[in-house]
Amino acid sequence: MKFRTKAACCMILLMALFFAAGGSALISVTFHTSLQQEKASAHESYRMILNTLQIVNSMDEWTDEKDISKILEQLSSLDSFGAALQLHSQTELLYSKGAAAAHFKNLSEQIDTTHLACAIFYAPDTRYYLQLSGSFFVGREIYYLDAAYDISSIYEARTQQQDLYQQIFLILTAACACFSYILAFFLTRPLARLSKASREIACGNYDYRSRVRTNDEVGAVSRDFDLMADHLQNSIEELQDTMERQNQFIGNFTHELKTPMTSIIGYADLLRSQTLSEEDEADAAKYIFSEGKRLEHLSLKLLDIFVSQHEAFTLAKASPSDIITRLVAHLQPVLAREQILLECDCEEGYCMLDTDFFGSLLVNLIENARKALSENGRILVSSVMTTDGCLVKVTDNGQGMPKAALSHLTEAFYRVDKARSRAQGGAGLGLTLCAEIARRHGGMILFESEEGCGTTVTVTLKGGRA
Repeated sequence: MKFRTKAACCMILLMALFFAAGGSALISVTFHTSLQQEKASAHESYRMILNTLQIVNSMDEWTDEKDISKILEQLSSLDSFGAALQLHSQTELLYSKGAAAAHFKNLSEQIDTTHLACAIFYAPDTRYYLQLSGSFFVGREIYYLDAAYDISSIYEARTQQQDLYQQIFLILTAACACFSYILAFFLTRPLARLSKASREIACGNYDYRSRVRTNDEVGAVSRDFDLMADHLQNSIEELQDTMERQNQFIGNFTHELKTPMTSIIGYADLLRSQTLSEEDEADAAKYIFSEGKRLEHLSLKLLDIFVSQHEAFTLAKASPSDIITRLVAHLQPVLAREQILLECDCEEGYCMLDTDFFGSLLVNLIENARKALSENGRILVSSVMTTDGCLVKVTDNGQGMPKAALSHLTEAFYRVDKARSRAQGGAGLGLTLCAEIARRHGGMILFESEEGCGTTVTVTLKGGRA
């Protein structure tokens, strides 16, 4: 059963219960009010008869039952004195009038000269009567007077009210059923949209949203659902991008392995299967050695990246200026042989760094700058302190890079000039490692370059100030 049907049934049931209780209570109160009014009127009429008999008895004492019967006959001729009268002593019936008198109840044990007894009985003529019984003395003998008053109109009115109530109840129930279902339909329509959104997303349509714009709990659930769907879509897109990068990484890695391995196997097979001159053997061995070193360099870079991603960073108080100055002093003689000038300009200060990875970051950036330079090149390494760490820049006056290449520089195995990079021993992993080190320090790496003018790499590290 659908929720809207359940809601409509609940509303119908509640309406039926409350309307039934209210209608029954109203009919009951109306009936008892009318009955009390009839009782009050009957008591007044009965007291009038009883008082009349007592007054007559006090003025002129009765000698026999005929005198009493005559008075009762005169009183009963009046319509206001009920449907039946009966006078009797403890032993005999003295007077009786009206068909209902035959159905009087014996209430003599419930009354005395100061209290009346009251009862309701149902006569075979399908009418209801109110019986009032009282007593009085005639001389020393006690007499009992019973009077019946027709109250069938009250019961008939109650029956008519009940019949009318049943008709109204059925009409209202039918109307309530229609309006309840319509109301439940509009109230649960946002839930249907939310359910459809769930099915659409389950079927792979991650762009679908429920977009319920109501200011109630359903609207809140819809907004939370759409927010969850946004996060899910972003996560799926990130996962797809990650898988795509992994597939690209595997493809590039396979290609990087294939080229040197093919050369190594080819030259090794040549040395194994043929007799070569000393010069050819030396060239083959040299080529096998250089390709082996390139594979070693590739494996070490991959290992560095793996370690940077999975090993916990140990941040300690360090001076970026000291680390840069020592590294530049160590590399200056090496680069000077290639006619490349390496300089540094650092601001003094301390921050939290992983010194080993920070050194690896600097080496890779300087090595990438070196590969872009020719004779009379210049590399400047500078650093400034920031509120939450430090900022390092590596600037060169090399050949630069096209703008389209800047967004791909941190991708594994990406090279702007593949032929030149491979000839220089590059695997396209250095900047990937630099980006990971910056990320683990809470920072980022940015590139600015112009072809023919050089490149500036800016690394922001946010490990905190010491």
